[in-house]
Amino acid sequence: MEKLVSNWYSVQSLPETYVFPPDQRPGKLIVPLCKTIPVIDLGKAEDHDQSDIVQQILNASQEFGFFQVINHGVSENLVDDTVSLFKEFFNMPDEDKASVYSEDSNKSCKLFTSSLNYANEEFHLWRDNLRHPCHPLEEWMQFWPEKPTRYREVVGTYSAEVRELSLRILQLICEGLGLEQGYFRDELAKCQLLSVNHYPPCPDPSLTLGLHKHCDPNLITILHQGDVCGLQVIKDGQWIGIEPLPNAFVVNIGYQLQIISNGKLKCPEHRAVTNSKEARTTIVTFIYPSLDSVIEPAEELVNECNPPLYRAFQYGEFSSTYTACNGDTETVLEAYKLRV
Repeated sequence: MEKLVSNWYSVQSLPETYVFPPDQRPGKLIVPLCKTIPVIDLGKAEDHDQSDIVQQILNASQEFGFFQVINHGVSENLVDDTVSLFKEFFNMPDEDKASVYSEDSNKSCKLFTSSLNYANEEFHLWRDNLRHPCHPLEEWMQFWPEKPTRYREVVGTYSAEVRELSLRILQLICEGLGLEQGYFRDELAKCQLLSVNHYPPCPDPSLTLGLHKHCDPNLITILHQGDVCGLQVIKDGQWIGIEPLPNAFVVNIGYQLQIISNGKLKCPEHRAVTNSKEARTTIVTFIYPSLDSVIEPAEELVNECNPPLYRAFQYGEFSSTYTACNGDTETVLEAYKLRV
């Protein structure tokens, strides 16, 4: 518990183990907030022909691998309640968080700091993290935190609504790619993980990171980033910030969608930076396949003119490779690329 950044962050200078090498740290360079990351109004898909929304999602997924959605159907009151609940969780006394704290990667519900490889890390991330599976609810809810007392009720409702949003977006992507209806509904989107990142104020944000540069290994990610800046994505070789918008979710494409689309959709590199003034708490929902699911480019997207770029594999194998490579983008994808 004493390792949690939130327990000791009020220090005058950054501990050496949190100071990243010069080529990895964000530095003092001001990264502009990007005003061109697509913002897609899902409410219009209900009122009009949704082909325009489908095309917007497809274009955003090809160019950025990121987009934001508004009028998404998840209750604003529920989102606000969930955000408040997670802030309450991270502010609880140590004795209330102790039952959840664990460095055991096999434990389904755990609170930890930096990463689950803390003991072997050369540099630590400036974050605490709470994560647990959340689908199906009846299977996993019993392992969730018991405090705050409304945790299971609120987070259960939030997880269910965000899952419906995820499946809706995947169906729109499915339509855009020309895949059969429901392509992503079964084994490919069977699992769901909630990951809550808490980044306390940092004495020197230029030297450290909340999350290092990486791509997401899953199918699709739905992020609520609140009202504090910190998410950055690489576009044309430059870091740009994704502006927090009121009652919006950030959607980003994972490795599995890039592979299934045969490279048509882009899995973008991104990171989280810290700030010196206020805490930032983000709620991340990962949708990913079952471990024994076979992942490969969809048959409908492969022909003589567009040969498969990736070999078939089980998702469990990919997950192990990703962990072994520490998420290094080039190393991970090289393991699955076909030689043309």
